[in-house]
Amino acid sequence: MTDTLLTSQPADVAGGWAPECWLGAPAPGGLALPAAQPTLSWLYGPRGVYLNNDHLVVADSGNHRVLVWHGVPERDEQPADLVLGQPDPVSEGPAAGGRGPERGMHLPTGVLVHNGALLVADAWHHRILIWDEVPQRGDQQPDRVLGQSDVSSVEPNRAGQTSGCSMYWPFGIGVVEGWFYVADTGNRRVLGWAGGVPASADVPADLVLGQPDAVHREENRGGEVGPDSFRWPHAVTGDADVFLVADAGNHRVLGWWPPLHADREAGLLLGQDDIHSAVEFPYGPQRGDRFRFPYSAAVDAGRLAIADTGNNRVLMWDGVPTAGREADAVLGQHSLQANGENRWSSVVPDTLCWPYGVSLHGDRLAVADTGNNRVTVWRRR
Repeated sequence: MTDTLLTSQPADVAGGWAPECWLGAPAPGGLALPAAQPTLSWLYGPRGVYLNNDHLVVADSGNHRVLVWHGVPERDEQPADLVLGQPDPVSEGPAAGGRGPERGMHLPTGVLVHNGALLVADAWHHRILIWDEVPQRGDQQPDRVLGQSDVSSVEPNRAGQTSGCSMYWPFGIGVVEGWFYVADTGNRRVLGWAGGVPASADVPADLVLGQPDAVHREENRGGEVGPDSFRWPHAVTGDADVFLVADAGNHRVLGWWPPLHADREAGLLLGQDDIHSAVEFPYGPQRGDRFRFPYSAAVDAGRLAIADTGNNRVLMWDGVPTAGREADAVLGQHSLQANGENRWSSVVPDTLCWPYGVSLHGDRLAVADTGNNRVTVWRRR
């Protein structure tokens, strides 16, 4: 308990946010390596998380599976209620330990519950898995897929040319104002469907953002970084006022004012000094308006959370900034200038190491604390 008190984060720096519980590796103490045999209580490099009042869903990426908690977990190291992507809670490895992709996954990342359905970005299988209802039992085959012609196919871009129906490393998914979006990272673009989640894998996207058309896939459109290009678009979020893309490879977040019905230049830039810059700022004293590999972002109730992954912190704004300005709060560090892994100290409940995913829901924030092999649930008090 003494170590926790000595290394805990000042409340004013965190803006009233404090960890409520952790799932996965234990804390406080030293870094816990993943268990040789997974369980419903242990995680290995989780990269994606989704939280609402009814569920917590975690992409346990290193174990190639998704864990589901029914309801918000109430205690540290609480085991999940079920596992998808593996035949049982103790198996690991891509494609369900060699059984095949029909029930298996390969580096799942983005997770989402929307209108009662569960969606998973099965990134290295280049597809989105859809369960029409959140499963109540484990090892359940998805009802349908997007990005592939069937549940057995796993080739990039459907083993052909890039199209409005194909995907290559889709890491992020989201629904914003009725549109369904996929951060199609390997194709350096964002796909959008106006009617929400499409009923069929053969329905082409209504919007291709970041490329001149549906067949191009060059990094930054084959040229210099600009207001309409991506390097690694990794996550999408937004509300009625703004649509945001975490362009991790260019160390920035881009924003558009709705409605967004066609490819066009971003109107909002966060993380860089100008729209043509993609500077990876040195691993030293930082600022509250710069990022190193921002892999995720979340907007809810006017608040913005950005996983500033390379700086081992989550930045929080009370209101989405209309121009670059320093965050109102920082989680995981003592100040906006600090960026050490676990604050160069022991692993305690409020430290972070390479946080990849965030999910914001009211006064709660779930963080995929990837380097610490855990998920932490924070609450604003």
